[in-house]
Amino acid sequence: MKVYNLACPLDHRFEGWFASEEDCLVQQDKGMLACPVCDSTEITRMPSAPHIGKSSSTELAIPKAESENLSGGVVALTGSDHSQLEAQVQAAFLKGMRELMGRSEDVGDSFADEARKIHYKESPERSIRGQTTLDEAEALREEGIDVLSMPMIPALKNTLQ
Repeated sequence: MKVYNLACPLDHRFEGWFASEEDCLVQQDKGMLACPVCDSTEITRMPSAPHIGKSSSTELAIPKAESENLSGGVVALTGSDHSQLEAQVQAAFLKGMRELMGRSEDVGDSFADEARKIHYKESPERSIRGQTTLDEAEALREEGIDVLSMPMIPALKNTLQ
């Protein structure tokens, strides 16, 4: 089993697990690899090094800034610290999105109509998701219907890698 660090042109980084290096190259050449965040198929292998754990802790330790002149409690991150934090934030976001998607019903383009039916007790109360225009979302908010606008991430429509 080969595990490679991969990235798309937007620098979204993720892991790919392959039976062999050849398997990875074949999938890459055929455009079968896709970024789980933006769905780009322009995937490159990133340099990687074996991870040697020094402790059993899985928490990320963020180093304090060398300079005490930073205001507002800002912590400075450099190099690999930034990459690790970025990877953890991305993983947490995708995990939260998977959970949200799993707990809501996709009503597609009829989101606004279904949200109104639920609000006015014409349909059973439940969590829904779907697509609507910005104007329609604002109209729902003006009616007192709570709406959370989120960017459409293609990979979240499918099973995430």
